[in-house]
This record gives sequence, structure tokens and C-alpha cells, in this order.
Amino acid sequence: MDSKEFARRRRQFMRMIGKDAIAILPAAPVRHRNGDIEYAYRQDSHFHYLTGFPEPEAVAVLVPGRIHAEYLLFVRERDPLRESWDGPRAGTEGAIERYGADDAFPIEDIDEILPGLIEQRARIFYAMGAHDDFDAHVTAWLNGLQAGAGPRSSRTREFVALNHVLDDMRLYKSRAEQANLRRAAQIAVGAHRRAMKFARPGRMEYEVMAEVLHEFRSHNADMSYTPIVGGGANACVMHYRDNDRRLCDGDLLLLDAGCELDYYASDITRTFPVSGRFTAAQRAVYEVVLDAQAAAIEKVRAGNHWNQPHEAAVRTITQGLVKLGLLKGTLARLIKEKAYAPYFGHRTGHWLGIDVHDVGDYKVGGEWRVLEPGMALTVEPGIYIRPSPRVSKEFWNIGIRIEDDVLVTSGAADVLSGSLEKTPEAIERLVSAA
Repeated sequence: MDSKEFARRRRQFMRMIGKDAIAILPAAPVRHRNGDIEYAYRQDSHFHYLTGFPEPEAVAVLVPGRIHAEYLLFVRERDPLRESWDGPRAGTEGAIERYGADDAFPIEDIDEILPGLIEQRARIFYAMGAHDDFDAHVTAWLNGLQAGAGPRSSRTREFVALNHVLDDMRLYKSRAEQANLRRAAQIAVGAHRRAMKFARPGRMEYEVMAEVLHEFRSHNADMSYTPIVGGGANACVMHYRDNDRRLCDGDLLLLDAGCELDYYASDITRTFPVSGRFTAAQRAVYEVVLDAQAAAIEKVRAGNHWNQPHEAAVRTITQGLVKLGLLKGTLARLIKEKAYAPYFGHRTGHWLGIDVHDVGDYKVGGEWRVLEPGMALTVEPGIYIRPSPRVSKEFWNIGIRIEDDVLVTSGAADVLSGSLEKTPEAIERLVSAA
């Protein structure tokens, strides 16, 4: 992401919070997997969104209208010994030269500098509760100011949730962000194709996952969440993660996998027969889900509200369940009573962006949010049929979800992952081709 993009975001953010405010954003801490072994470092999403600074032990401070410097970074100092173990650090000079800070200070100096900046402001934008360790520092600074003797020390200060502003900003993707989302989607498309060509009866779910991760890493991307590789009955488990079952002849494989590239996520699901051909029952259910997804995507248009794609999917799936003989009754009553819920128990999508389940309210003032150009979301209806005496055995353990990444435009929806095969015929050709 170009440094100008981060600078534009900071300017917009500071305009929104006003000149009597200060914003404080700590970097994500290092997390330990076990002992002294660390997880791969991933920056806090809000911190990244405004700074692009990739290191831990850092704090960004935004002080709109401050003459000397509006954007300050507190960072680790250069340390040749530690850098020989952990890699180079930006230091205070790099924070200014490479990451656009107006001024930068060693992180060890924050207790001496930041309270004085807070003292001059009436409103503090901070995500209290998001970083427990850092919360204690903020509380100590405020307590110190309240006990001080300066003319501004005892003034009333208002805490404002940082998310109120940043969540809404992040909801609207710029052209650069849209391009990143498109690249992440295309890498995931390649991973799904690779998995479909590889999966066969006798192979393990984790072997399919390995193919997906190989494709991600080949493009310098990482997984945006642990892939769901659910064969047979496992496809009916919403968040199945064991990925350790052997695939059997006649199984469907539900593969839910997306990558993260330069902090932007993709999230795609396809369901396919590992033997290369759908059974009649599998294909019948698949076509209902496919129709539901098409109906939902058609409703992803500027001016429609958030729930309209879900309503379209529910209607189509309920009609399909009646046709399959899994539900009986009038369509209106079945929808009102949510009779479809045992087979379709989740929402049809979520926001997509820096987080795979990205920030942003789904309702505003108690009403569903209206879709606008630049918003990105997933569309992912599904049907999951567990064994039941009320269901014909031919449908048992059929779990099907079809998910794509979609961008709201001024016209028809832009399906970022739309190049990935999903008709039954195209799926069968791809699986059988290898």
C-alpha cells in the first residue's frame, strides 16, 4: 500500500475527530505460542490502517491541529544486537522517513511525553478493552493528570470509542484497497482450483489443506483464517477445523479457504464431489444453494439494504427445501417460522476487508445499513442436512456452501472471486480433469 494512502486516511480521520481531540493507538503485542516461541507477528488492524507501521512495541498518536507535529510514533530504538536476532528495526528515523510520522520518539519516553499531549485535549479517542496491558498505562496517565496542579490537569476529559470512527472509515474501500482485495481473491481462486484437482478418495483432508497453503505461500500470502476442509459429514459442521479425516468415494468436500495479502483478506467456499461426479441428491441440493447465491448477489446493489441479499437467499432456499421434500407448508409461513433454520442456520454474508470478518455496523439507528459503492462483503448461503428420521437417507450428511467475495459498485455487484468455477458441470470438469 502506498504511503500516500495511509497519509490520506490519517488526514480524514483527524478531520473527523476534530481539533480538541487526541487519538492513541497501540500496536499489537507479540504473542507466544508456547515457551519462548512466538507466533508470526501480525499488526493490529486499526493501527495498520492508519500507519502501515509493521513493528510491535509501538504507539501512534494523532493530535489534530498541533503545530509542531500532528502524527507521532513511539517506537523501539535501533539495537544492533537484537536486530542480529530478530531483523532490522525502523527506529525513530525510519518512522519519519519511511512511515510518514511528523515526529518520532523512543517507546521508553512515552510516559514523559504523552501525558502532556493528553493534558491539552478534551476528548481522547482510544479503544479501551482492546489492549488490556496498555489500558493500565492510559488509566495511570489520566489519574496522574487528575492529581496534577496544572490549569488543564483537572479538566473533564471525554473518552470516545475509537471504533466509532475507524470502523466506518474502513467500511468504504478505496481503489487501492479494492485492488488488494481483488488480488487476494485471485490467489484464493488458484488455491481452490489446485485443491479440486488434487482431492481424491483416499486422500486426507489435511493433504488438501496443504495444497491450499502451498498456493497461498507461493504468492507470499498467508491464510486469513484456518481453512475448513470438511469431507462427508464434516461438511455439516460450520466451523470444522480438525481436517484429519480420510476422503471417501461419494463424499462431497466443503472447502472454505481464503488468504491474506498485504493485510487484505479473501474468503471463498466451494463444495465438490471428490470422485468427480455429484450424485443426484447432491446435485439437487447444490443447485438450490447455487440459485440462492445468485439471488443474493443480485441484491448486492447500492441503495439496497444489508439484509436484502439474505432475504433473497432465505426465500430461494426455503422454496428449494420444499421442492426437495424436506419442508412442507406455504412459503410465507415457512419463512415466518424460520422452518429453514435447521438446514440454513447462518447469515448469508459478512463485511470483508483487513479483517476477514471486517468491522462495520450492520444496522444504523436500528435499521439495516444501506449498501454503498466501495463496501465489500461475502455472499455464502448453504444447506446442511444431518441424519434424521424425517429426512430421506439419500440426503444425509450433505453439506453445501458456496461463497464469493463481492464488491458493491454503482451498478451490478462485482464478484471478485467470480472466475472460480461453481456450476455443477464446471466443477465436475475441473475435478475430473486431473
